Amino acid sequence: MNATPESTTVLVEGMTCSHCVNAVTDELRALEGVESVQVELKAGAASEVRIASTRPLSSAEVSEAVAEAGYSVVGQD
Repeated sequence: MNATPESTTVLVEGMTCSHCVNAVTDELRALEGVESVQVELKAGAASEVRIASTRPLSSAEVSEAVAEAGYSVVGQD
């Protein structure tokens, strides 16, 4: 039986276009257990990124994945 998906929401600074969104999405989807990534792009402000996963994600692994794409996590729920 599948457990309820985990949900992680972070604020990412520096994304301005769909290429940015794709770069962050690709890095986060590469993390073990990530099922989906939704980005609410806010050019010029921190964008909200919602991650659904089959396991809890640590803030460090999320931050590292976002940094790999070239952006910064500036807040996390």
